[in-house]
Amino acid sequence: MADEELDVRLKAHVLSLTLTGELLEAERRERVRRADTAASLRRLNSLFDSAVHLHPPSATSGLVQFYEILSRGHR
Repeated sequence: MADEELDVRLKAHVLSLTLTGELLEAERRERVRRADTAASLRRLNSLFDSAVHLHPPSATSGLVQFYEILSRGHR
């Protein structure tokens, strides 16, 4: 394959990727436009509640334990 032919193929490939990207972006924007935000938030809220129920948060933020681990390196 000659260098000129390779250049032509690569340019065509880049052009097709650019066009594909534009089509995918247009589809993404349309999906976002049509999304029912309130329904999505209700679903996410129930998923969050489920996650908290299955994995309750710890009593601390972990900051104290983090600094304890860091201080071990200074000893």
